[in-house]
Amino acid sequence: MTDASPSGAQTIHRAIRALKLVAEQSERGIRLVDVAEEMGLERPTAHRLLKALTQERMLIQHPGSRRYSLGSLLFELGLAAAHQFNLRDICQPVLQRLADETGDTSFLFVRSGSDVVCLRREYGSHPIQTPVVPVGARQPLGVNAGGLALLTALPEKEATQIIEALEPRLSVYGDLEVEQLHRYLKRARSLGYALIGEHAVPGITAVGLPVVNAVGLPIAAITLASIHARMSNARVSVIVPLLRNAAAELTELLRQ
Repeated sequence: MTDASPSGAQTIHRAIRALKLVAEQSERGIRLVDVAEEMGLERPTAHRLLKALTQERMLIQHPGSRRYSLGSLLFELGLAAAHQFNLRDICQPVLQRLADETGDTSFLFVRSGSDVVCLRREYGSHPIQTPVVPVGARQPLGVNAGGLALLTALPEKEATQIIEALEPRLSVYGDLEVEQLHRYLKRARSLGYALIGEHAVPGITAVGLPVVNAVGLPIAAITLASIHARMSNARVSVIVPLLRNAAAELTELLRQ
């Protein structure tokens, strides 16, 4: 580890990286020692960084566990930016057109730490839709096509760590196991899209792709879901190009 005095720009980069690490562990919080190890910092340096972020209300430290979680200032900043970055409304026309083109239900998911949250849902015209994942529903990353798509957009080490940490929560999703989720992720990376069924909702299969911003960072995932019998290989081959077009359009909208 190195502990040289950082420049102003390096300090900002460190602070942002620390906030990202804390966000990934939003449910349980993260320890000082884990931040220091992940960032390659000496513990006193990591402590000064986290203390400064806490003083600015970007982090809070829980008195009992001494773990760090995101603070109230980040929520306030998010509210201030919401009027110009309302992802839910920006994506609605694209999601609805995708549902109209395929007849299936389209979804928009965003990451929240080690989970994925359903932000929007639009119905298609097929008689059997999949409304069982309501807006606001939260599931572990990788359990549904949206979460699996987001995992494919993460560095391999980070995705592996997330999956390993999720092990205690996976069994309630169709007896999903860590090794099985690793295989799903490997297949998704190979295919170029996420395909998973029978875990998030029994009897339902979904296809998903990540949505990236102007600098290539994954900020959401767009998916199409239908009953398992309808999601044949031939149908998936038709759906994937439509999903790619929709994901590219959302990226362009966000860039604008």
